[in-house]
Amino acid sequence: MRPAFADQQYDVSGEDVYRVGSAGVVSRVAYAGKQRLTVEHQGDRTRYDAQARYARNAADGNTHVNARFVQELLPNGTFEDRIDEDPDFLTVLNQPFAVQLDVVTIRDLRNLHGPVPFSATSPLGGQAVLRGFLRPGTSGKIGGRPAVAVRFEADGPMSAPMPARANATMSGHMRMDGIAYYSLDDAMLVSLDATLTIVAQLHDGSETLPLRIVYRRSIRASATRGTPVPANAHALKTPQPTPLATDGGRASLPTR
Repeated sequence: MRPAFADQQYDVSGEDVYRVGSAGVVSRVAYAGKQRLTVEHQGDRTRYDAQARYARNAADGNTHVNARFVQELLPNGTFEDRIDEDPDFLTVLNQPFAVQLDVVTIRDLRNLHGPVPFSATSPLGGQAVLRGFLRPGTSGKIGGRPAVAVRFEADGPMSAPMPARANATMSGHMRMDGIAYYSLDDAMLVSLDATLTIVAQLHDGSETLPLRIVYRRSIRASATRGTPVPANAHALKTPQPTPLATDGGRASLPTR
């Protein structure tokens, strides 16, 4: 096994806002903390291990939480989840976009001049597929490192269990939008701002109520590191295996 490259540190924050019923009862959960990403090469595979510690502030109290998510980049260029202990979706590995791109994809993003269609499976599970567009963002420096920016937006119908509410389900419409930055030196994801908005009906036994949920996540690299750009790491996680795809639950560019 070759030694791990220098760890990448990230600052992480987020907010969940729930509005249930016609009276508009609102509850909020806020998150703030830090995480460390370690990259190790194991033969013909690369292992990414993200460990986070953050404060979770809610109406029922404030707690400190540890989260961990582990992925492996396989020889065929796809990412495979190994450990998922990140129920609040705060690690850099548990996001709509892959943690590292390949040489071809980072070049494609630098040359992106107009909208490009893409699709993404719902991060909440189920069979929902969101469809939308990638667009060029305003590139710049993140933590002193030159980075290319890509904006994303996608929406579609959804149906899934209601988080943290046993035996309840929700069905309606979901929209995802935000911006991602990838460093030009090693093609790592160095910044992500993403918002997921759900407008739906909550089905809880015999009761049906209007529901609106907004999930916001912000992840930003806080220290410099360097990891060689993999030759065959695919760009964005996808529900279908395509030349720019990885596994289910993430976004993908169309097949070219």
